[in-house]
Amino acid sequence: MVSPPPRSSPFRQFLALKELARLLIHFPWLLRQPRGNGQPVMVLPGYGTGDGVLALLRGYLRFLGYHARGWGLGRNNGDVDGLMVKVEAQLSAFAAQSGEPVTLIGWSLGGYLAREAARDLPDLAAQVITLGTPVIGGPKYTTAADAYRQRGVDLDAVEKAVEARTQIPLTRPVLAIWSPVDGIVAWEACIDHHSGMTEHVELPLAHVAMGFSPDVYRIIARRLAGLPVAG
Repeated sequence: MVSPPPRSSPFRQFLALKELARLLIHFPWLLRQPRGNGQPVMVLPGYGTGDGVLALLRGYLRFLGYHARGWGLGRNNGDVDGLMVKVEAQLSAFAAQSGEPVTLIGWSLGGYLAREAARDLPDLAAQVITLGTPVIGGPKYTTAADAYRQRGVDLDAVEKAVEARTQIPLTRPVLAIWSPVDGIVAWEACIDHHSGMTEHVELPLAHVAMGFSPDVYRIIARRLAGLPVAG
């Protein structure tokens, strides 16, 4: 049985400050991670945020030699159907510009959008990396559930729609980073039991910390280089 995190859980997000300090301390080590060769990477933000929140991650990937860009769609307002059309248009344009498939990295809801874009347009996606992304129930098992209900969203219907999408197989590899102490998304909702293309990596991080954790950055760098993430 999956349930949203308890209301006290958001206080864990203050732990993100510790991860930011760790990122600064470990940055020299991160700069020695494997380098890319201009491969395209599109980074998608989570609910309620925009490209600015993941600017550090994009800057790091550019330093490593990747052509990293944001999604360019402003604030993620949670309108999945409307955003999917725009994300897929951005993916199509970026892949055409780059002349090769794009790696999609998404935080929280951004990760869901990334997965589904890769599901719909597998020829344009190289792989997907998700950070604290719910793949079960949509927002139903997150602390954003009440906000959606107040907007009149039928979360049971959303959950069924998310489940129905799994009937379309994922054919691109997915790396799903999840946390048992996420605090925003129920960890059980981050586990993909449908797709054999998904590899799960557990990190004990608050949800907000995933965007600037040195451990997350290292895993992403190794994944982009085609190396085992545990190495």
